[in-house]
Amino acid sequence: MYTARGKIEQGDMLAEYLPLVRRQALSLQVRLPASIELDDLIQAGTVGLLEAMGRFDSSQGASFATFASQRIRGAMLDELRSRDWLPRSVRRNARAVDEAVRRLEQQLGRHAEETEIAAELDMDLSTYRQLLNDTNSGHLLPFEALLAEGVEPGVADTTVDTPYKQLIDQEKRQQLVAGIEALPEREKLLMALYYQEELNLKEIGVVMGVTESRVCQLHSQAVSRLRSRLGEQEA
Repeated sequence: MYTARGKIEQGDMLAEYLPLVRRQALSLQVRLPASIELDDLIQAGTVGLLEAMGRFDSSQGASFATFASQRIRGAMLDELRSRDWLPRSVRRNARAVDEAVRRLEQQLGRHAEETEIAAELDMDLSTYRQLLNDTNSGHLLPFEALLAEGVEPGVADTTVDTPYKQLIDQEKRQQLVAGIEALPEREKLLMALYYQEELNLKEIGVVMGVTESRVCQLHSQAVSRLRSRLGEQEA
């Protein structure tokens, strides 16, 4: 039970760290589909901040600012993962692309070209590219969320940082980094600009000299290659 003094201190901390919540929300929003509202991210981040305030243990060595930042971002990612904004048909098509990429690259022993993937799916190139555009909204997630794709919302507790969890996270990150390194050069550049330099799709288009729509297509195709590769490693 909080004393009056405790409530005042909690209120002061909340006011001090709310700007951090907004900064993290803004940083995520510019790289997400337009359907994701800033207020929703801020609300999720505020819940994360409150949880951090209740669970912070100074004896663990980390500063509260670091702990709160991780929990705020984790809560926002949980909110994103909880949203199933793609229709089932689009998700089914995305899985079909993943399977086609996996089959082709196993058969060919190299990166499959767009035309080859389209042919494997029995569709023309323009239809395939439209499919990539349709599925890309489900892939526009931060680096951490890409690592956690397939995890049920709420399962990954970012506030519990055990040695085992650190090891698993490190292994996943290493696998993902290796997968990105193995991408075709153009897709590798795109992923570096998006996940490391944190440019949005429009900015990436300017750097690469292509349209924003084309960036969406290439990003979606790169994610399919990554999921195929990571799926093989887990099998």
